[in-house]
Amino acid sequence: MTQGSIDIRKLHIERGGVTALQDVSLSARPGEFICVLGPSGCGKSTLLDALAGHLRPDAGSVHVDGQPVTGPHPDRGMVFQQHTLFPWKKVLDNVAFGLKMKGVPRTERRERAREMLQLVGLEGFENSYPSQLSGGMQQRVEIARVLINHPRVMLMDEPFGALDAQTRLKMQELLLDVWARIRTTIVFITHDIDEALFLADRIVVMSPRPGRIIEEITLDFPRPRHSGLVTSLEFMRLKRHCLDLLHTRTAAEEAPAAQLRFAT
Repeated sequence: MTQGSIDIRKLHIERGGVTALQDVSLSARPGEFICVLGPSGCGKSTLLDALAGHLRPDAGSVHVDGQPVTGPHPDRGMVFQQHTLFPWKKVLDNVAFGLKMKGVPRTERRERAREMLQLVGLEGFENSYPSQLSGGMQQRVEIARVLINHPRVMLMDEPFGALDAQTRLKMQELLLDVWARIRTTIVFITHDIDEALFLADRIVVMSPRPGRIIEEITLDFPRPRHSGLVTSLEFMRLKRHCLDLLHTRTAAEEAPAAQLRFAT
């Protein structure tokens, strides 16, 4: 893997007259798995939208592999919390759709779609419709549809947030297994500390709005990772540290407002 480097410098974004991101700088090595952790409304999704090319910065810059991000591109695949599959298309055709738009011949794109479905554990469901699949299976199709374009960077916006706890853990393990094979760079948005610690090479912790990076945590847990990791002493220590970071910052942000209410 030689592609997929990210360089974000002094990013500032206003949304609806509100500062969503303030002076955010972040870099990622090719093939790195980064989780962005923070409370709701802290600008995590705004950061991802800027990386995807859906938002223009008010100040600062976003580069992937040394090139400025000026708009959406298949090299930066996006996976959302709710799937965006076409309900009228079968699973195989959903996964192959991106290649169809590129003009890839039907036989080739369907063969590559089958390979992607096998990679995410959905061999045998090629002729099913999205409505016939569980939520976890729908997200597997979504991941396969992004991966078929061989993106340099995969952007994931709380993709497992709507799943039950057991399915969520299975999807985390599946994602790590797929990532170990393809080694694309992943930027994964979450507000779940356990999820961030289980998945990432590095966690970027953000403050409440306006979003700023307050700490970066490098994780040395060996790979492959399994569910038993979450009960280890080091995992619990880092979880308490993340909780302290988020709690301390949130309390500091809320204190002036509380004092103002008391004064009035």
